Amino acid sequence: MRLILLGLLFVLCIHGGLAEPIVYSARLVHRFSEEAKAHQGVRVLENGGEGGGGGFGFWPQRRSLEYYRRLLSSDVQRQTLKLNPQFQFLYPSEGSATLPLGNDFGWLHYMWIDIGTPKVSFLVALDAGSDLFWVPCDCVQCAPLSSSYYSSLDKDLNEYNPSGSSTSKPLSCSHKLCELGPNCPNPKQQCPYTINYYSDDTSTSGFLVEEVLHLVPGHSVSNKSVSAPVIIGCGSKQTGGYLNGVAPDGLLGLGLGEISVPSFLAKDGYIRNSFSLCFSEDDSGRLFFGDQGVASQQTTPFLPLDGKNLTYIIGVDACCIGSSCLDNTNFEMLVDSGTSFTFLPDQIYERVVDEFDRQVNASKSSFEGYPWQYCYKSSSQGEPKIPSLTLKFATSNSFVVKDPVFVIYGTQGAVGFCLAIQPTDQTIGTIGQNFMTGYQIVFDRENFKLGWSRSNCQDLDYGDRVPLNSSGNSNSPNSLPTAEQQSAPNGNAVPPAVAGRTPSKSSCTRLSYSAKFFLLLIIAHISS
Repeated sequence: MRLILLGLLFVLCIHGGLAEPIVYSARLVHRFSEEAKAHQGVRVLENGGEGGGGGFGFWPQRRSLEYYRRLLSSDVQRQTLKLNPQFQFLYPSEGSATLPLGNDFGWLHYMWIDIGTPKVSFLVALDAGSDLFWVPCDCVQCAPLSSSYYSSLDKDLNEYNPSGSSTSKPLSCSHKLCELGPNCPNPKQQCPYTINYYSDDTSTSGFLVEEVLHLVPGHSVSNKSVSAPVIIGCGSKQTGGYLNGVAPDGLLGLGLGEISVPSFLAKDGYIRNSFSLCFSEDDSGRLFFGDQGVASQQTTPFLPLDGKNLTYIIGVDACCIGSSCLDNTNFEMLVDSGTSFTFLPDQIYERVVDEFDRQVNASKSSFEGYPWQYCYKSSSQGEPKIPSLTLKFATSNSFVVKDPVFVIYGTQGAVGFCLAIQPTDQTIGTIGQNFMTGYQIVFDRENFKLGWSRSNCQDLDYGDRVPLNSSGNSNSPNSLPTAEQQSAPNGNAVPPAVAGRTPSKSSCTRLSYSAKFFLLLIIAHISS
């Protein structure tokens, strides 16, 4: 028996790479060492004084007060990350409800958010495709804020005034989250920003400001409010769609970047690094920071983009129309709440619409002013058979869109419907809000995966939520019903908006823990 075990050990050593072990070594460099300073190309803080608002444009002198202050600040932050988050859920002090405001506001979902001291409310668009939270501020060129410009508003929108808030503080251009970084000419200079979005020359620009965001805890015995420090964009100039009704009062970026609100809340230990969005069939919705979903939800991992964890991209293995799964329809999709409708890469789009057209039992038609190519007349003889659309994933999970159409109404009711999917010449598609309807969509950034489960978004079952100290994953079937049945033509559907992201960290390959454990068991048995 020992000879057999010795033979197994020899084979493992040869094939596991243990016969010629490779030793990796690396020098340890202190964060404030001379070598690190030379690498960063920064200036030293004279007499250990303050410089640049805590950014990396300056360097503390060794053993100065600032030197020890920064070390201690880092230690405190690390301890915060090790502890359980303070709250299971947080949502804006104005409530967790999201609002769809129709064609005037680009068919996106919005919510009221309070910032500053005293608190001022802003009606911001929700966008998982970008990072920065910005609001109109010291406007040079902004959208109209008077309610008279918008049929769905009953009160004027607000403009942020940094000098009117006691908690507002300009962000230095030497701050680590400022793009100028080491190129900051003067730490007293405020950090400028410009974000160019994909659609219609749409952009926002201005300056970054440190401010507080007002939130309240959900599912907690405590009713205390939370004033969380965040960095926001003081958007003094907007262009393109931002002047034509899309996000006139600002935009809440929910992306993976360090400057996004979910990143700040998780980093400061308020919540788990996750959030959920829910869009229901009756136009209501919910946003919860810290939510990791229900234990029974389905999941699929997020994928890196160009080797970096930049945004919420998932891999689709196949598209199915009805019971027919199409060959060679694997592709990647961006999950983006800031896009009204869903886009598929050109080749995938053609395969999907051709099969949909083959299966649907309705006469093809066209409706003036609507952007979709595959539209059909309603029949007086009964409801048409609309085939389901399913996205299949490598995890053996599926995302079913049972009614992926946009119903068109006339004076006498429904007159037709269109397959609410559009082609894109990009290699990556986009899952927009219309595909998310009827789901609780969980952006689990901590475990880098997307979760989904059916929900009416009215009364989340907190008793079935994933607890703070675990994360669930199962494979229960779920389906997604139709998007909101909108009636206005020429809708302002918003393509995805992607801002700067945080690069992923490098990794290395090593002998698996299971192989090492097996070797230890063999050695222990031989020596016994």
